Amino acid sequence: MGNFRKYIKKYWKPFSVAVLFLTLEAVCDLLQPTIMAKIVDVGVMNRDLNYVLKMGAVMLGVTLLGAVAASTRSILASITSQNFGTELRFDLFQKIQHLSFKHINRYDRASLITRLTNDVTQLQMFVNGLMRLFAKAPLLAIGGLIMATMLDIHLSVVLAVVVPMVALLIIVNMRISLPLFTKVQDALDKVNGVMREYLSGVRVVKAFNRFDYEIDKFAGFNEDFQDKSIAATRVIATFSPMIMLVMNLGIVVVLWYGGFGVEAGTVQVGNVIAFTNYMTQILFSLMIISMVFNMYVRAKTSANRIGEVLAEEDDMAWKHESLPSTNKGGRIDFNNVSFSYEGAAGDPVLKNITFTCMPGETVGIIGSTGSGKSSLIGLIPRFYDITAGMIKLNGEDIRNINPKVLREMVAIVPQKATLFTGTIIENMRWGKEDASLEEIELAAKIADAHQFIKESPEGYESRIGQGGVNFSGGQKQRLSIARALVKRPDILILDDSTSAVDVATEARIKESLKKYAQGLTCLLIAQRISSVVDADRIIVLDDGEIVGNGKHTELLNSCLTYQEIYQSQFGKEVL
Repeated sequence: MGNFRKYIKKYWKPFSVAVLFLTLEAVCDLLQPTIMAKIVDVGVMNRDLNYVLKMGAVMLGVTLLGAVAASTRSILASITSQNFGTELRFDLFQKIQHLSFKHINRYDRASLITRLTNDVTQLQMFVNGLMRLFAKAPLLAIGGLIMATMLDIHLSVVLAVVVPMVALLIIVNMRISLPLFTKVQDALDKVNGVMREYLSGVRVVKAFNRFDYEIDKFAGFNEDFQDKSIAATRVIATFSPMIMLVMNLGIVVVLWYGGFGVEAGTVQVGNVIAFTNYMTQILFSLMIISMVFNMYVRAKTSANRIGEVLAEEDDMAWKHESLPSTNKGGRIDFNNVSFSYEGAAGDPVLKNITFTCMPGETVGIIGSTGSGKSSLIGLIPRFYDITAGMIKLNGEDIRNINPKVLREMVAIVPQKATLFTGTIIENMRWGKEDASLEEIELAAKIADAHQFIKESPEGYESRIGQGGVNFSGGQKQRLSIARALVKRPDILILDDSTSAVDVATEARIKESLKKYAQGLTCLLIAQRISSVVDADRIIVLDDGEIVGNGKHTELLNSCLTYQEIYQSQFGKEVL
């Protein structure tokens, strides 16, 4: 509940006003059966038309007042719940944005989407329901009990039996439903997950003609969601008629007992009519209360899931908001750095890594798959915190630097190029919002992207489809490189970012980067030796350890791992 205290503090006033109008509406509803009883027992029995007209006018006025109150609380409820849902969804999205990879990796991506959409909607509907109907139900139930008891103490014995029975059914219903609706939301996560996986890999599915497999997999998760939803709904479908049956049996007993009372002259007809109306109101309110508990079970499940994310505390701390002005450039020092992913068993991913990159130096990092290359460069912008050792940027421990400031100095081009929906020029300005067209064109020329952009129908204003589907893998990589260059960072990290381009294109990009990157620290992570052969230095990783550090020719003579990589790519006869 602590995670939602902010919203309670902000919205309790409009919520209270809505409940106030709801209370007025409930009072108007409660007065009507009593007025009707007066009309029957006094006006009709005495054939007093003036009394009937007078009380009829009073009843009409009470009805109009209730209608105004109902309209007002509906408007307030809609505005308040919509504002609450919008703010909660925004805060949750913002929280997810600021989570470190360590924390965000604890959640499946599809689960986060479900929490942002379905779970927030469940809470929003519950809050709206509280102000529209749910708060009215206990008012009608308690008010109906009081008014019915005041009308006839003997008939109210029926209520003393019926109400506890209904309350017991509601409690049992809630205890059974809560774990079932938790499973429903988890099953929905899995449905979203399999759909998300299919959409992100649709080309692979088409290439391997695996439609039937994907259909069967989706059908399995979809049927599991269906089964869990049916199981949860079956509980509601069982208990709701039971509650209605108990209440209707109570009404039958009232009519039966009241009939004898009217015949004996101990009970007035109007009281029986009013008592029956109050019984109906109590029935309605108890049904609403039952629905409230069902909605509460769903909302509680959603609130717990949202609360898990909101409760995540980023453990990244820092001392400085910015780097000292005297420390310019991009010197990087790794001092005995070790790193393990949270919850991973076995040896660390990186072990005792020590090396230095000087400003303006181009350093290649090479190694077999799983050697720790991407993990190593992910530590520089502090995507993860190191397990042991120290990483310095311009002589300052990166743990003392605000991550936002740190990442302003670094630009990364990942192996899997990610483009965002919008125009090319909008994507280029991700690193520098006020970048001019000339700056963007220069970066595109260096990345060998300018030509195919200009050949597009709308040039730099061409639209990019979701995930860049209207561009080839090589084009997306070149656009990603250009986007990083527009930022003009102190440190440029290229994580195998030319793997999808041909050798000639890669050579042109490297040649252009040499001129552009003067004074820029550049880290090149690659699988191909040809991508790093011209680097000032090459660091060779094997099983998370540095096994070689030097120029290409030096490593060919001194590093066995580098020799094996070279031979696998160029053949033994080249050595």
